[in-house]
Amino acid sequence: MGGLGISFGTGWSVNYINPALSTRNTIFNFQAALNYERINVSSGEDSELVDGGGLSYVLMSLPVNSGKSTIGLGINQVTSVNYNLVVSGQVLGTDFNSLNRVEGIGGISEAYLSYGFVVAKNLSLGVQGSYLFGSTIRTNQLTLLDESGTPIGISSELYQRFSVSDFALKGGAHYYFKAGSKNNIHLGAIYQAYGNINGKEFAKTGNFGEASRPDSDGNIISDNVAGSVYIPHNIGFGVTFEKINKFVIGLEGQYHQLSQYRGFDGGTGELSDSFKLTLGGQLTPDFGAVDNIFKRSTYRFGIEYQQTPYILANIQVEDIGINFGGSVPINSLSLTNYAIKIGTRGTTENGLIRENYINFSLGFSLNDNTWFYKRVFE
Repeated sequence: MGGLGISFGTGWSVNYINPALSTRNTIFNFQAALNYERINVSSGEDSELVDGGGLSYVLMSLPVNSGKSTIGLGINQVTSVNYNLVVSGQVLGTDFNSLNRVEGIGGISEAYLSYGFVVAKNLSLGVQGSYLFGSTIRTNQLTLLDESGTPIGISSELYQRFSVSDFALKGGAHYYFKAGSKNNIHLGAIYQAYGNINGKEFAKTGNFGEASRPDSDGNIISDNVAGSVYIPHNIGFGVTFEKINKFVIGLEGQYHQLSQYRGFDGGTGELSDSFKLTLGGQLTPDFGAVDNIFKRSTYRFGIEYQQTPYILANIQVEDIGINFGGSVPINSLSLTNYAIKIGTRGTTENGLIRENYINFSLGFSLNDNTWFYKRVFE
């Protein structure tokens, strides 16, 4: 649904966006998904296809007091780094050319534990604690070429690794009220507290192929030096209209003041504030059609617009995506989930790069209403 989840969730799927909505999971739920993304990268003159994928998340929701309080836990991918660039140009004041290969890999994941609870009629609150872990690695290889394109001298390499190990908190709230006998209006809000995220940096220079090997020759710049990066807090709000067991439509927004970001070395990273808008919904043709799986299936859609924090050549990069997906019942409780997102990111203006991408996601939700219930009959 384009990322809709601050103001709406169902009892059949785990909501890891707003921990307050976990109270809607009145039975045990286990959920996991895989993703695959294919990107066409274009500079306006040249283009290239890249792809990749992997595990998106593994989540569980456990009712402590059904309909009153719920514990959630899971592993989720927070950030991903995957690029490989080749930059060439003439060295100023010489007849030599430079060939620069820059590669980035890795990412940050979170293992979280959340608790949602009902505090008053139709009002629930939630808190989520996350352990952040993972590493991002950047390698920069530089080669000098003469006029004929032959390498001269010794190619050098810079290797940088930043490993994260810290905690973050998220708070959420959800309230709904009746708008008729079969209609609800849902309101939701989240506050993601990051602050100073601790980690260690290892950086080394050396000849080609040496810097990335800790035991090889070279010059160590940072030997697992402890430090932190400052990530500003993120807030989000949303409102959703629900016609019970029929359709849902919602509008949500998130704001992240990333202009206040500070890197490991104290630099700003030249980032700007970021915001995201989501319009999404779902439709179930006939929730009670036990003899027709297509009518019982839920179909989803969403439009997602994000003003990213990246400013290049005085242009702030934008990301626009259209989402389609749904859930097909496996049995009376469990679901197979699928989603497709088609979008574009960036522009070819001012020598920049545009990405046209398509993202596939396939997962499942296993629900069981026999856990935590005392047997009446053996």
